[in-house]
Amino acid sequence: MKRQLLRFTALAFGLGFAAVGVAQSSQTLRGHVGAVEGNTLHLESAAGQDTIVELPDSARVTLRVPATLDAIKPGTFVGTAATPGPNGTLVASEVHIFPESRARTGEGHRPMPGLPGSTMTNATVAGVSATPADPGTMTNATVENVGSAGNARTLRLTYQGGEQTVVVPDKTPIVTVAAGSRASLTPGAHVIVYAQRAANGALTAQRISVGANGSVPPI
Repeated sequence: MKRQLLRFTALAFGLGFAAVGVAQSSQTLRGHVGAVEGNTLHLESAAGQDTIVELPDSARVTLRVPATLDAIKPGTFVGTAATPGPNGTLVASEVHIFPESRARTGEGHRPMPGLPGSTMTNATVAGVSATPADPGTMTNATVENVGSAGNARTLRLTYQGGEQTVVVPDKTPIVTVAAGSRASLTPGAHVIVYAQRAANGALTAQRISVGANGSVPPI
């Protein structure tokens, strides 16, 4: 199989630029596990390209486990990717439910790098709000109240310094985050790798999200 390094978009969940002696940058890599050989992960793209990623013992592995809208309760901390609908209100394309131990992880609302017009919000659900979000942003927060809107749920998400309203259609993928391990990196599993790329192009994984039960995010 042809091996080459791929170019990827900047990390969407808030890991910033790092520079220690030599230039390094945060990277987000998406694909399927080709193989794990010792401390090396072979990441396969849809086009069959093989990206080599170093896999240190410190790399944290988590699972994306499919859930339902009913799992979103008042006080739940969620992360949702969204784009503005026709009236400007954010419409979720995916919602992550964080465990209590990771509440307030990446809290806030910001643009999704590499996906113009998309946002990520990590926040707590607080109520129903008519306040639309500006296009092209990203949010992390906690759920305090969930209101219905037709066949969707409307979440008012609050985070330190602000709030957003996000409509979650009933077919939107909902996942919970669970602990994983290196054993979760089985061939064919879909993964999102959050890595550091050194000036020489070498990639080192810091965190890996593995889709359980065939879970593949829509973005």
